[in-house]
Parts: sequence; C-alpha cells; structure tokens
Amino acid sequence: MSKHKIIVGITGASGSVYAKVLLDKLAKLQEQIDTVGVVMSDNAKAVWKLELKNSDFENIPFKTFAKNDFFAPFASGSAKFETMIICPCSMGTMGRIAQGISNDLITRAADVILKERRKLILVLRDTPYSLIHINNMKAITEAGGIICPASPSFYSSPSNFEELAATVVDRVVDLAGLNHSAYRWSEK
Repeated sequence: MSKHKIIVGITGASGSVYAKVLLDKLAKLQEQIDTVGVVMSDNAKAVWKLELKNSDFENIPFKTFAKNDFFAPFASGSAKFETMIICPCSMGTMGRIAQGISNDLITRAADVILKERRKLILVLRDTPYSLIHINNMKAITEAGGIICPASPSFYSSPSNFEELAATVVDRVVDLAGLNHSAYRWSEK
C-alpha cells in the first residue's frame, strides 16, 4: 500500500478545534502517511489562540511551511501530494481558490491540487451562505474539489467539543482515503 502525501491548510475561519482534532488524528495514522505539510494563515494562528486558549500550533508534529513559501514542495504538482485538506476553510480562501487566485501557499497548493486532478477537501465553517459562497462552492465542486461543511453529527453522543469536532474530522479522514476507527452509523 502506498503512503499518503497530504497538505493541511489552516485558515482563520472559526473552528480551530477542527484543525487540532485533524492534526491529532493524522498523527495517530502515521503508518499510512508518507508526509504531511502544514500551512497556517496569520489569522488561523490568532483564531487558534482565541478559541483554544493556547499556542499548541507551534508544536505541530509535522513539517510546517510559511504562508508565502512558494518553494514548498507542494507548490508544484511534481511533488505528487495527492490530497489537500483546508480545515477550517474561510470563505475568503474558498473564494480565491474558486477564482484561481494563488496569492499565498494555501491557495497555490489548492490550485495545484485541482489542476493535477487530485483531491481537495474544503472544511467550511461559516454560516449562513450567501449566493457568492454557493457559487464558489459550485465552481470548486465542478473543478473536482469536495465541499465538506463543518456540520457535526450528534448520533454518536459526543460528550465534549473535541468529540463533536471528530464527527466532522472522521468524515474528512474518510474522504482523504485513510483507514481509521470511527463511529459508524448502525454498526455495533
């Protein structure tokens, strides 16, 4: 089985807990992963500090890249990263991706993933949606991306914020093609 090469983009949308739970989950699945490259926007760091009351993003167990590091391997399709997850994904980031505006490493990497016909997963956290947001979601979907709103489920009876966030992250990890244990509907 070939190992996965994954890019994780973290933007300044509310929902830092989703990014934290995703990074924790990926760290537990290292045997299936070759490489994880992480890029955080400045706003993502500020929101993380506000919402999670810590700076744990400074200790991510994966290689991190500066937001304008266009020499990062995944700034080119030749590096063969096959999956990009933007979690959480701000509406501004989604809009730039939908319009092909690559003004930082997150949007450039997303552009590369789409042009190479690989897997782009956007975990949107905003609500409600405007028609502009919906049209951007449509454009990304038509280009091959996956829109995965951060809409948690409750049937697993989550008991805290991280378990609630995991109901979304588990779906994202499934979409990325990784094998993991998670609550499955109607399974014992």
